[in-house]
Amino acid sequence: MSTTRNTKVISASPERVYRAFTSPDALEAWLVPGDMTGKVHRFHLREGGGYEMSLFYPETEKKMQGKTEAKEDRYTARFEALEPGKRIVEAIRFDTPDAQFQGEMTLEVHFEPVGQGSTRVTMIFDNIPEGIRPEDNKKGTELSLQKLEQYLLEKIEK
Repeated sequence: MSTTRNTKVISASPERVYRAFTSPDALEAWLVPGDMTGKVHRFHLREGGGYEMSLFYPETEKKMQGKTEAKEDRYTARFEALEPGKRIVEAIRFDTPDAQFQGEMTLEVHFEPVGQGSTRVTMIFDNIPEGIRPEDNKKGTELSLQKLEQYLLEKIEK
């Protein structure tokens, strides 16, 4: 089991960034890396609650295969800690019959104010299942954080 860490400074307050992590509509828009799409099936924002989400690979994807279905990664996240504007801890399990992707992975997200109106977002994945290469997890998280920044910029402009 391995660990990855990604950090990005985003031009939005910690409260706004936190809301993007705790809104089903926002998660569908930015959490999925690259050309993938997302769907939140259920969502309960409280400690002990959580959400179920699917990430769908584009039909054009030839290399990557889904963990749940051919083009789908479905997972359940349980909120272990919710500290508005400061920190979120999630326990994540993939819906898969493949033992290489089973087990509980932890995601810890920190929101640190930086300067006027910016936030340093740090995402730490721990206990990553053996079937997920750490470099792939790190790259996917990097792409998601780029989409998060774009999502929040678009929300400001509207």
